[in-house]
Amino acid sequence: MDVFDAVASRRAVRGFTGQPVPRAVLRRVLTAAARSPSGGNLQPWRSYVLTGASLAEVKKRTAERLAVDDPGDEREFEMYPPDLKSPYAERRSAAGEQRYAALGIPPADSEARRERVAANWRCFGAPAALFCYVDRGMGSAQWADIGMYLQTIMLLLRAEGLHSCPQMAWSVYRRTVAEVVSPPDELVLFCGMSIGFEDSTANYARIDRAPLTETVTFLD
Repeated sequence: MDVFDAVASRRAVRGFTGQPVPRAVLRRVLTAAARSPSGGNLQPWRSYVLTGASLAEVKKRTAERLAVDDPGDEREFEMYPPDLKSPYAERRSAAGEQRYAALGIPPADSEARRERVAANWRCFGAPAALFCYVDRGMGSAQWADIGMYLQTIMLLLRAEGLHSCPQMAWSVYRRTVAEVVSPPDELVLFCGMSIGFEDSTANYARIDRAPLTETVTFLD
């Protein structure tokens, strides 16, 4: 797949089939993704890939917490600044409304929206999930490396005919993930990523991006 096609077709898929993802494909993608940019070659990422019984166990334990309205674990980082200014607040709000509109969920239907959020912790039906950690001693530059690593993985998955959904939502129930993957104490769970074959029957919204003039300045 052409790299431009991979970028254009990559999106956060929220509906997967149960078709298994071959281990060999995952190994090939993650081996290639190790070439992602990394300042000082620190390679600050540490990933755990779950399928089968291990992923089922994480989903089961998380579902048990959701069933009793467990609000989740104390946060180790802020997903978003608490006071988003313009234009970022408007972009976030518009993305949410586009997504719910595609699903036919009106603003007043808080229960349906809550259930849709809960689908995060079922990996939207995906048969594979990656949980990406970073050493808590790393700084913002190394967290940027993590972003480039994850983007590389997602583009390589497209080249394999697969889709993905990066999910910071998994940091909400990080202790449940840790019960299964047993990461060293010095690691912070940045996000999970659902991986699989897209369910083409699922409704989705192609979220708008800001025009180039809002984000890029050319100087001659």
